[in-house]
Amino acid sequence: MPKPFQFSESDVTIEKRETVFQGFFRMDKLWLTHPRFDGREMPVFTRELFIRGDATCVLPYDAERDEVVLLEQFRLGVLGRNQSPWLLELVAGMNEEGETPEEVAQREGQEEAGLTFSQLDKICDYFVSPGGSTEMIHLYCGHISTRDAGGLFGVEHEHEDIRAHVLPASEAIAMIHDGTINNAAAIIALQWLELNRPRLLEGLSE
Repeated sequence: MPKPFQFSESDVTIEKRETVFQGFFRMDKLWLTHPRFDGREMPVFTRELFIRGDATCVLPYDAERDEVVLLEQFRLGVLGRNQSPWLLELVAGMNEEGETPEEVAQREGQEEAGLTFSQLDKICDYFVSPGGSTEMIHLYCGHISTRDAGGLFGVEHEHEDIRAHVLPASEAIAMIHDGTINNAAAIIALQWLELNRPRLLEGLSE
C-alpha cells in the first residue's frame, strides 16, 4: 500500500475562484480538480471556502493551586442545539497581521481575563474544519496565578461580555467527560492538562 501524503498542494488545479461574500469574514467559491487515489483525475467540482484567519487559544493554569480559568460567553452558533448558548471556553482571539500566536495569547489574556502568562506551553496547532474553512488554531497552556483571577471582562466595542471563572482543574476535566464543556479547543486543552498535570504538579517540588 502507498504511504500517506503521496499528493501535495501542487497536485491541486484551481480552474476558477471568486469571492461570493465579503463581510466580517469572506466566502470564496472555487472550481477545482485533483488526482484520485485510483489514478484517475477528479472531474472539476465546486466548493465554498470560508476565509477566516488563524486564532490563538490558551488554557490558563495555576499549578500551585491546581486551578484553571475558563471564560463564559454567548456563542451564536449554539442557538437551536437544546443547550445554553453560553459556553465555557478558553482565552482566545484572532491573530492580527504581524502578530505571533504568543503575542495574541498575551493580548487576549489581558483583554478577556486580566491575566498575564508567565510561560506558554505549546499544545498543538490544528485545523478547525478543513473541509470548508481556512482557520487554524494555535493552542497553548498559559501559566498564571489564580489568586486574584475571575470577574467580568471583554472589549465593549467588540460586543464582548465575558465572565472569567476560576475552577479546580479536576472539576474542569470532569466537565469534558460529562459533556458540559463541548467546544473543541477547551476539550483538547483540558485533555492535554489531564495527561500532563502530574508532570506539572511534580515540577513544583523540584
